[in-house]
Amino acid sequence: MTQDLKRLNAPKSWPVPRKSSVWVTSPNPGAHPLDQCMPLTLVLRDLLKVCDTAAEARKILSAKHVLVDGRVVTEAKLPVGLMDVLSLPASGKYYRMLIDSRGKFTLVETTEDRAKWKLCRIENKTVISGGRLQLNMHDGRNILVDEDSYKTGDVLKIELPTQKIIEPFKMVQGNVAMITSGSSAGQIMVIEEQVEARSSSPDLVRFKNGKLTVKNNVFVIGNKTPEVVLPEVNAV
Repeated sequence: MTQDLKRLNAPKSWPVPRKSSVWVTSPNPGAHPLDQCMPLTLVLRDLLKVCDTAAEARKILSAKHVLVDGRVVTEAKLPVGLMDVLSLPASGKYYRMLIDSRGKFTLVETTEDRAKWKLCRIENKTVISGGRLQLNMHDGRNILVDEDSYKTGDVLKIELPTQKIIEPFKMVQGNVAMITSGSSAGQIMVIEEQVEARSSSPDLVRFKNGKLTVKNNVFVIGNKTPEVVLPEVNAV
């Protein structure tokens, strides 16, 4: 990944002004792809506005005042993506990275108790040596389980930073999901059914309002009701 990124070419999900300057910080390679994350520097400066410059953001990080998913981080270009939890214990502030109704990244303030867990979508499953099953999550983490009781696309509520599974949210009828990409990004919908493709085409998900989208764009956020605090009021 190039370290040079012009503001005009920044992902549409970044809520940053396009013409204020030529360049913008590019995130380092990590758990999230470029179009699904923001570098921590921009999160602190442009979303939280706890500093005015990138240099000030680096000083905050070097003082070890910032936690992501329950761990202290000092990497200025760390990619922060969907459902990541940002904690500022010194000020008693806790946030979760979500997508608003315009398809832009936004930080939603939450409580200290709710900052102790996050939602992770299962992207793939792998059998490792010893016959154990490894779940590969959307944020790059891997979780070992003893039983094959989850499907790709299901979402797990996990404890931070231990990765202990608290509760699963399956991609089944009646559950609530957030659309993460495409023209409907940020919208909250109720799942009606999965439509399995009979060819190389991707599987689809149909919602109660009649809309269809590819399965990879669907992130289940709760059984019947949203588990996370949403960035704004959405009609479900």
